[in-house]
Amino acid sequence: MVSTLAGGDPALGTTSPKTSRLSDAGRFLTSRLRQIGIFVALLVIVTLFQVLTGGALLQPDNVANIIVQNSYILILAIGMVMIIVAGHIDLSVGSVAAFVGAMSGIMIRDWGMPWWAALAASLVVGAVVGAWQGYWVAYVGIPAFIVTLAGMLVFRGLTQILLGNQRITGFPEEYRQLGGGSLFPGLFPPESNLLDWTTVGLGVLATAMLVISQLRGRAARMKLNLEDEPRAWFITRLVFSAVIMLGLTYLLASSRGGTPIVLIVLGILVVAYSAVMNRSVFGRHVYARGGNLQAAHLSGVNTKRVDFLLFVNMGVLAALAGLIFTGRLNSAGPGAGNLFELDAIAAAFIGGAAVTGGVGTIVGAITGGLIMGVLNNGMSLLGVGIDYQQFIKGLVLLLAVGFDVFNKRKASNALK
Repeated sequence: MVSTLAGGDPALGTTSPKTSRLSDAGRFLTSRLRQIGIFVALLVIVTLFQVLTGGALLQPDNVANIIVQNSYILILAIGMVMIIVAGHIDLSVGSVAAFVGAMSGIMIRDWGMPWWAALAASLVVGAVVGAWQGYWVAYVGIPAFIVTLAGMLVFRGLTQILLGNQRITGFPEEYRQLGGGSLFPGLFPPESNLLDWTTVGLGVLATAMLVISQLRGRAARMKLNLEDEPRAWFITRLVFSAVIMLGLTYLLASSRGGTPIVLIVLGILVVAYSAVMNRSVFGRHVYARGGNLQAAHLSGVNTKRVDFLLFVNMGVLAALAGLIFTGRLNSAGPGAGNLFELDAIAAAFIGGAAVTGGVGTIVGAITGGLIMGVLNNGMSLLGVGIDYQQFIKGLVLLLAVGFDVFNKRKASNALK
């Protein structure tokens, strides 16, 4: 009798509430295996390089350096994951970033425009470039692979023509701050050994906003009976995220430069685009278009408009990435942005985007980009050559996509 009450009656096919909760948790974790695996992989890679480099990886200045060095790739990954979710690809973002960087240099040096006007005009140029490519994809019907491959060649050529195969240097200090500056530099000199309390305040505020947003979102889903995440896992995930954010805050506050300006820009983009993809009609249309094009048509989704706006958005983000890269180097060159598109695509796929479309998140793409960034930085600290770095990153990308295909095949077989 006790056995029956504790575990249910097998003959009747019943289970106890505890067993049911455990099985529900198991099914939930299995369904989120890819997303969980991404964060686990990031932690393992960080821990591995922290040990191999003798603690150099997580030195405050190096953490800030990782963020600044990979900021433009992370920005490109935000737009790229949206393109991939919709079932497209964009091979032109590196060339567009270089073209916009060159245009900004021409505006400032030859046209005498103020730095802020040049930045604003450059973003408009990026939107026009995105609209040009989006028109061919959305309204003419040429596959995005072909359109953006052509764009990669066209805008790389235009960059070389604009610059005459020469570099432009000597940008205004305000422009350079966008790519490599920090908030309130010099307020806390290195010899003071004091934390940058501005950074601490921003980090604590961001963590509090994350916790409140997650709690409100869960409450709203539970009210509509849409919540399937076990409470224990939700609490674990929330605490883990808060600890990571506070730890990152401490490291940045301990660095000599404080909070990089580009980190503030990146944080705003992540929050804004996560809200767009998760809570807006446009975001749902993007997922619908990538998940099943025919069903999206039948549901009344204007897929042409969705495609067009996605490429306009990608053009703006590519322009922003180009401005940040140019400002950081204080130079606009004909070879700028080389292979940026491959790093952005790799970040999206490593972060959980599906090759077939319909699956992917902004946070996942950022995590994938950080994995690539930590790999680059860790191997550089260990003195690994660029040839071996490319080899290892290629294997990581292949394994990530292979893991996704394996999971889908396993799920498909389970349904059969």
